[in-house]
Amino acid sequence: MSAARVWIAANHGEIGGGEVMLMHIAEALRELGRDVTVVAPRHPPALADAARAKGLDVEVLDAHDRVTWMLALRRWDRRRGGILWCNGLVPAAATAGRPNRIVHLHQYVNGAKGVVARVAQMGALLTVVPSQHVAATVPGSVVLLNWTDDFAPAARSRRPDGPFVVGYLGRLGMNKGVHVLAAAIGELDRRMPGRVRLRLAGESRFVDPRASHVLEEALAGVEPLTDRVGWVAPQALFDAVDVLVVPSIVAESFGLVAAEAMSARVPVIVSDAGALPEVVGPAHGLIVPAGDRDALVVAVAALAQQSAEAGTVDQRLRWEKMFSPAAGRERVAALMETVARSTAGRER
Repeated sequence: MSAARVWIAANHGEIGGGEVMLMHIAEALRELGRDVTVVAPRHPPALADAARAKGLDVEVLDAHDRVTWMLALRRWDRRRGGILWCNGLVPAAATAGRPNRIVHLHQYVNGAKGVVARVAQMGALLTVVPSQHVAATVPGSVVLLNWTDDFAPAARSRRPDGPFVVGYLGRLGMNKGVHVLAAAIGELDRRMPGRVRLRLAGESRFVDPRASHVLEEALAGVEPLTDRVGWVAPQALFDAVDVLVVPSIVAESFGLVAAEAMSARVPVIVSDAGALPEVVGPAHGLIVPAGDRDALVVAVAALAQQSAEAGTVDQRLRWEKMFSPAAGRERVAALMETVARSTAGRER
């Protein structure tokens, strides 16, 4: 195994935000001329299949749940050369203490996870997190901002006599503030009858059934105003909405969908939960307190009175500078230079 090779070990075989970034990182490394292989479990096969579809080299280990995946990674790592990029807490913990590893934590590691994270960091060359907000909670970490694909400018042209369409894309859960968004839509309809609709993209994946029931009750109150489209490609949603709302009430470690909308020049309203303001930037005025229905109502109503292009040029420029594939590739190159210096220092 070449010392230049980078192995990127997945957190699991499903595709979530962390796995999207795994493939972005693998593609950036490949474009930088590095040999790179994605290491994924056999079950579920979604990540391995998606990585192959992008032409990435994939090594599949026989595992079907978290325990068998961690054991398989620990065994596999005995024969690994090069650099292991642990894309999440699970592979980092599974290979704790092993040499030449990058630990990449995509989520906050509070409570018991914090203890596991400290063990997982043992012997690591570097610990990487996606935002300054997360870095403040992980001593010694460095920030590698996430980035997104380049989306085409949204195709929807608002009709003067048509409704203002508010979009949401992501997991349908209480932590994501979807119930706050539903309440805001109901209030907007009372103030502006027939002028606002909600386009809801996503499902209740990985959500506690009891919380899902509470959320469904909240959504039932605005069902006549809501178009539920399930999981769709981001571009499909962006082409159908006038604004994207990210109303999380629990701290977000980044906010990938907000950056995606910025690429597509769709106006974005975010809550102040975690790193979301960090993504849209301090000059962006459409940041509301998490859980504040009335503030969200005011923000949406104000935007509905503006031009469809309001603020989107600056958002797109910020995306190009910070969250584009070119920006991501530059950051990965700089990070790998840091890793090379660290590796050389340990070998001396």
